[in-house]
Amino acid sequence: MSNINLDSAQWVKSTYSGNGGNCLEIAANLPAVMLVRDSKDPEGPALTFTAEGFTAFVQGVKNGSFEAI
Repeated sequence: MSNINLDSAQWVKSTYSGNGGNCLEIAANLPAVMLVRDSKDPEGPALTFTAEGFTAFVQGVKNGSFEAI
C-alpha cells in the first residue's frame, strides 16, 4: 500500500466538526483503501486502511480501545 497516489483522493470532513473545525478527513474513493488524515495538515501523512481495517479502527474508537494513547 505504500505506492498509493493521493492526488486523486477525494477528502471529506465529518459533519460533526462544525464550522471550520479541525478534525479527521477521510477519502473512500480509491480502490481497496480508506485514507485518514488530519485536516490541519492536509499535505501531511495519511493513514491507510483496508476496508476491514477501517471498520475495525472505527469500532475501536467507539469502544474506547484507544483512550490510553
